[in-house]
Amino acid sequence: MAIKNLLVTGGCGFIGTNFIRFLLEREDFQGRIINVDALTYAGNPENLAGLAETYAGRYVFQKADICDAERLRAIFTEFAVDAVCHFAAESHVDRSIKRPDSFIQTNIMGTFNLLEIARSRMDSFQIFHHISTDEVYGSLGPTGQFTEETSYKPNSPYSASKASSDHLVRAYHKTYGLPTTLSNCSNNYGPYQFPEKLIPLVILNALEGKPLPVYGDGKNVRDWLYVTDHCEAVWTIMNAGKKGDTYNVGGQWEMENIVIVEMICDILDEIIPRTESRCRDLITFVKDRPGHDRRYAIDFSKLRNALGWQPRESFASGLRKTIDWYIDNRPWADRIRSGEYQTWVKEHYGG
Repeated sequence: MAIKNLLVTGGCGFIGTNFIRFLLEREDFQGRIINVDALTYAGNPENLAGLAETYAGRYVFQKADICDAERLRAIFTEFAVDAVCHFAAESHVDRSIKRPDSFIQTNIMGTFNLLEIARSRMDSFQIFHHISTDEVYGSLGPTGQFTEETSYKPNSPYSASKASSDHLVRAYHKTYGLPTTLSNCSNNYGPYQFPEKLIPLVILNALEGKPLPVYGDGKNVRDWLYVTDHCEAVWTIMNAGKKGDTYNVGGQWEMENIVIVEMICDILDEIIPRTESRCRDLITFVKDRPGHDRRYAIDFSKLRNALGWQPRESFASGLRKTIDWYIDNRPWADRIRSGEYQTWVKEHYGG
């Protein structure tokens, strides 16, 4: 598929950043990327600093909110957008519990705006790929896996808003013939992840000798996928996936939260030996959050069998790479947590 002008939403966030970097380095993509990001708390343009110069003419940044339909329409027209990869979303469950309104606006209305504008350009439009989550399926018992046929049972405002946007994407393909693909992915980890998420939070707190908070009994299970493997899956689906279809993307690494925290501690104790105590001594169990799903597990056999994708990274190797990245990029994390990067955003892009 010869995409000329690919609009990537949320490209300054964790997965969007990795996807843009991944795509610009590939020989099979020679088009232009238009990165649209509102630069809210988790969108950091520093993640992509220098790309406009390195890939002259092939990378453009536009500060815009996907809830602003007029601004989006102008961007689609100015850059002759012929494809969309839609990462932009409010994505943190805890935040959705406290402030669900922004999740409804961004995840539902923002997706609606993108779909409507793409529909208005059907004569030249190639693909609308929507990134979703395994959380739309709800919670599993001790056995079984989510498949593409699993019924939706979202249990948080975040997952409910993502489920709604998934249904909109499906409806626009069925009703209007918009060429769409959709992927529901398990938990990602890797470089550039915002420090509120479990793995970077634990790494950074441990490095500073702070408590390592673990919800409940720590036995909630998630399926983990290294972010570069996810990027490869998305690009595979965009190019070879059947229009209108959904593909689950999983890492095949089910882990209890407490096991992940202990693995991080053990690796850090190996890299940076402690003299008086072990990193595990910092683990602190805290009150569980409302509606906390017990277990997720993804069956990605459709993606593997139909399109030949499977993850390359093991959890152990991916986790070690992630820990090394955060150790090597402490100033990046410090600027984010101090709010310094928000000052940088205001100076370069306005309020």
